[in-house]
Amino acid sequence: MTSSRRRVPPGPLTDALVALRAELDVPTAFPAEVERAAESAAARGPRHARIDATDLALVTVDPPGSRDLDQAVHIAADGRGFVVSYAIADVAAFVDPGDPVDEEAWARGVSRYSPDLVTPLHPRALSEGAASLLPGVDRPAVLWTIRLHADGDVADVAVRRATVRSRAQLTYGEAQHAIDAGTDPMLVRLSRVGRLRAEREWVRGGVSLALPDQEVHLADDGTFDLRYRAPRPVEEWNAQISLLTGIVAGTMMAESGVGVLRTLPAPDPDAVQGLRQRAWALGLPWPREIPYAAFVRTLDPHEPVEAAMVSLAAVGLRGAGYVAFDGQVPVAHRHEALASAYAHVTAPLRRLVDRYGSEIALAVHAGARPPSWVLDRLEELPKEMSRARGRAGALDRAVLDLVEAHVLAPQVGRPFAATVVRTSDRGTDVQLRQPAVTARLAGVELPLGAEVQVRLDAVDPTARTVTFVPAA
Repeated sequence: MTSSRRRVPPGPLTDALVALRAELDVPTAFPAEVERAAESAAARGPRHARIDATDLALVTVDPPGSRDLDQAVHIAADGRGFVVSYAIADVAAFVDPGDPVDEEAWARGVSRYSPDLVTPLHPRALSEGAASLLPGVDRPAVLWTIRLHADGDVADVAVRRATVRSRAQLTYGEAQHAIDAGTDPMLVRLSRVGRLRAEREWVRGGVSLALPDQEVHLADDGTFDLRYRAPRPVEEWNAQISLLTGIVAGTMMAESGVGVLRTLPAPDPDAVQGLRQRAWALGLPWPREIPYAAFVRTLDPHEPVEAAMVSLAAVGLRGAGYVAFDGQVPVAHRHEALASAYAHVTAPLRRLVDRYGSEIALAVHAGARPPSWVLDRLEELPKEMSRARGRAGALDRAVLDLVEAHVLAPQVGRPFAATVVRTSDRGTDVQLRQPAVTARLAGVELPLGAEVQVRLDAVDPTARTVTFVPAA
């Protein structure tokens, strides 16, 4: 079985997670022929000619315990500007079009995550072995070299196949500590570039919503909890490098007339007008001359009323998808939250589309047509990725519902402090302070942003439901 398991003691919740994956048809193993093909490819080694870039002092920055390492980064000073070197795992160096690993990847689309298990896109021999950018070993990569001006704008881009060797596998905590202490000049440059790229996003009119990050936490003793996690600054700076790469890749595709782009429509004007009215009702002035993105960036998610507004503003950023083209570039090809064309190319170990995006970028940069195996299936990619992301989203939602029910089951009758974050004709949504749960009060209308007390009225772990009512 090629899956990454966490050591979790047996019990009702772990049994329920196993049953949930069976209910949602989440694969529990790779077929034997897929395992054999992956192991054979790993033993054979990578294909394709590539430059030697093992002199780059790349590092990976990921959550603790990660083994499927897609990206490694190095940032150098270049006069007043910077040179960003971003190495991406070269999955196509091991996977043949139409081989068992490729066909299984098409069937899965993305890796799927549960608290106790990662169900990967590719067998472990590749995803956590020969294709992963593990430290201290030579690995094939698609190497992006992006030169930036002093203000963070892109000056020049190159993308080539390379052999790289990561120097270290850092956790977010380790990287943040090194930046705060000023002990690693390269990571300090990462923080500077991350800030500059965030500023460029604002200038373009992009918008990032600081929504609370609800996560299932697995303690060392094997128990589960739900927490709101505040990302460290280094996570945003690191994410900006990935976004930068996706933006330059997407721009290359749009300009060349061939590619597969991640898209997001602009907020609907009627929805924005409704948000303006809700903002004024909450006492948050939103002058007509201030656009949606600029207003959202003024909100502080740590303030209850403004956190409610952030939650409401997320409604304006819906409808993400993919569009593939070879010839005429579709009118609706941009990712409006980034205010740019954008392509997924930085996570090929975990997303099928990224392998294809990387091949297109390599070809475009070389002035060539993408390989026939890419073009032959290009039109299929948006539909398959939509299906895969739908399956992954269904698992994510069901896991949260399941863990919420199990964590809260012993606390029926207890009051909880909460904030009203959304109202509709179906009731009022409240966000509990602890544990990290968002619940609906059916048939109840309360003012947005209000601090309230709610009582847990009932829990049904089998149905994965919890019921809250206003506390008396």
